[in-house]
Amino acid sequence: QVQLVESGGGLVQAGGSLRLSCTASARTFNPYVLGWFRRAPGKERAFVAAISWRGDSTYYGDSVRDRFTISRDNAKNTMYLQMNSLKPEDTAIYYCSRYSGAWFDTALTTPDNYDYWGQGTQVTVSS
Repeated sequence: QVQLVESGGGLVQAGGSLRLSCTASARTFNPYVLGWFRRAPGKERAFVAAISWRGDSTYYGDSVRDRFTISRDNAKNTMYLQMNSLKPEDTAIYYCSRYSGAWFDTALTTPDNYDYWGQGTQVTVSS
């Protein structure tokens, strides 16, 4: 069974930092592009970031590009999202997911192009 498990969420004050992790089985992890999405209360799921198989290419949503960093450690079957300078509007459930499309901006940001999803981890940023 395909499983992706997020961790590292929590409560943090505005301006603070968190690092999220996503761990999966080797069969799920290799050799796929992986991404992070988030869903704020009452809003649709939104793209956060994606990373290529070797980690040499990344792509970020406009709202997080200068504050978040996506990375991966293939030996550990783990992907990370380092979130700095957090804002209240970053409050959401964060999901990791496996990509099934081409490396193209409109495809990377489309949830329908991701075939497996974790259950999410809650990030709450207080003001």
